[in-house]
Amino acid sequence: MDWSSVLIDGLLATIGPITAAYAVSAIGLNLQFGYAGLLNFGHVAFMLVGAYGMGIAANFGAPLWLGIIIGILAAMALGLLLGIPTLRLRADYLAITTIAAAEAIRLLVRSSWAQPLTNGVFGIQGFAGPFFALNPFPAAELYGFGDFVVTGRKLWVMIVGWTVVALMTLLIARLIHSPWGRVLKAIREDEDATTSLGKNVFAYKLQALMIGGGIAGVAGILLALEQQNVTPDAYLPKITFILYVIVILGGAGTILGPIVGAVVFQFMFFTIDALMVNAQANISWVGDLLTPAAAGQVKLVFVGIGMMLLMIYRPQGILGNREEVLIDER
Repeated sequence: MDWSSVLIDGLLATIGPITAAYAVSAIGLNLQFGYAGLLNFGHVAFMLVGAYGMGIAANFGAPLWLGIIIGILAAMALGLLLGIPTLRLRADYLAITTIAAAEAIRLLVRSSWAQPLTNGVFGIQGFAGPFFALNPFPAAELYGFGDFVVTGRKLWVMIVGWTVVALMTLLIARLIHSPWGRVLKAIREDEDATTSLGKNVFAYKLQALMIGGGIAGVAGILLALEQQNVTPDAYLPKITFILYVIVILGGAGTILGPIVGAVVFQFMFFTIDALMVNAQANISWVGDLLTPAAAGQVKLVFVGIGMMLLMIYRPQGILGNREEVLIDER
């Protein structure tokens, strides 16, 4: 068993651009779920719309910077269009409606009807050139020490990704500690009491959905730039549920919770994956018991067990406040 390679694989995934993108998207979801109390099960749709907004604009000859702005605005517009008819629904109905809307958007994007615009199931490629042209690091050169190394291309995406995480965290901290953020938390705890104080609860919820959606659009753009393509099947409903795991793991309703949750989840996920694949190849009884594909999927079992233990012993998450989790029980 090569323990050093297992640990290195887990650490590289932990600091990688995908973790940064998930952290950004979880920050947006945390605003909606952790602070506003919105049970949005279609969060991945904002990532899809943001990525496709940028990809389509760039594919039609727009500068990449303009495509990024279009993608973010498109994600916020989706929040407006989705929120107006749904935000008056009860939490469980809102969850059903939003996950259905997200799947409808994904299926529409991959349909033959939308192919002239979205290229259907094949997606859009070749739009990230201007982004990587800004890379100050030689793309093929290795950076790091020992076996813990990344290419210059990946290092550039990592730096940009984690810079965006820091900026989004500062934005949310500023919003939540403002009067607007205090009203949002009041809505989460008692909608009727907040309404009785003269606050427009619907408007605040809609704003939270739009801002959180715009942040998720940024995450979708980061993923698209890192992968240099955007395809509809990269935005399946399971992404939303991974993001919920990240938010709950880190602590819903906390500023740093989504970042901590993303880092811990990715480390656990990829370390267990590397461990099982390594064990399957090097330990005879594991190889006899599991195929390579099955060994790779065992990580889902361990992640599930870990989440069960978290819910039993620390339901508020790593950084969460138990008083806020138990607000409805007092």
